Amino acid sequence: MPAKLRIEPPLLNAACPWASDLTFLRPLWKSPSTGAITTRTSLVNGYPHDDAVNTFLFYDPSDSTSSTSRDPPAFQPSSDSLTGSLNCFGLSPHPLASYLDFIRALAKEPSDKLIVVSVTGETPETNAEAVRQVIAFSKEVPLRLAVEINLSCPNVPGRPPPAYDDGELRAFLAALPDSSPIPIGLKTTPYTHPGQFRMLVSAVKDSGKISFITAANTLGSSVVMTPEGPILPSEGGFGGLAGPAIHPLALGNVVSLRKMFDEAGVDIQIIGVGGVGDANGYKRMRAAGADFVAVATALGKQGPKVFDDINAKL
Repeated sequence: MPAKLRIEPPLLNAACPWASDLTFLRPLWKSPSTGAITTRTSLVNGYPHDDAVNTFLFYDPSDSTSSTSRDPPAFQPSSDSLTGSLNCFGLSPHPLASYLDFIRALAKEPSDKLIVVSVTGETPETNAEAVRQVIAFSKEVPLRLAVEINLSCPNVPGRPPPAYDDGELRAFLAALPDSSPIPIGLKTTPYTHPGQFRMLVSAVKDSGKISFITAANTLGSSVVMTPEGPILPSEGGFGGLAGPAIHPLALGNVVSLRKMFDEAGVDIQIIGVGGVGDANGYKRMRAAGADFVAVATALGKQGPKVFDDINAKL
């Protein structure tokens, strides 16, 4: 049986730009209100980040013409109403080896907290190599690690998220090691119809290698516009939608996955993510069936204190 997650308190950050390096990871590591931390998703060799294109903004979900400029400063909210986010980041510019070095640095500050190393690969083979590197590294440090495979980023040019395609998903799963001493999970796309959920549940059940699902990533093909046109500099202004606007869809994904995995007799833990920014959002996600709850946009907006605020009201 695959290894299981242990996260207490059951609250953590999701893989996001505000987990890119030690300046972001260390405060999350030191926070008494997080039971785990997650690194930004990395490739073995890093992603070709372009500052002119790979950026984000915060916006008002009730008035999408009201937004920050591109790439606003982290943890400096300009308006309480700008709670949504749209990004066209792609993946981390730092290679996986950099994140392993970051974790070595954190190991000098002992904690029982879990570190979820988020990785992906351009192919099933390069993805499996990233997973093998994390597994090997887990034997070198006195820390609890897990690995999250991100098959759901909507912003990688020329490659649809593998989590949307049954053949691709199964190929990525088949390439993984047959066993692992640390938990292996999948970060999924926001699914919108029952066939997609059935596809995922069937593939995960058949593989027998997955411990947890992180549901769900941002919703691609989204645009924030002014009357003059899109704000993001990506082609067409497209990006991944996150924050309160995606919360009902994220809840629906967790409800559906919890029900279907249970009915299929598959023992899967779920990290619920999508639009959680306060204690009520946390409670809704747990009620939907999430074992653990992750935060991204609200972290970028409020900083690590968002976890203190959530915990204080539970």
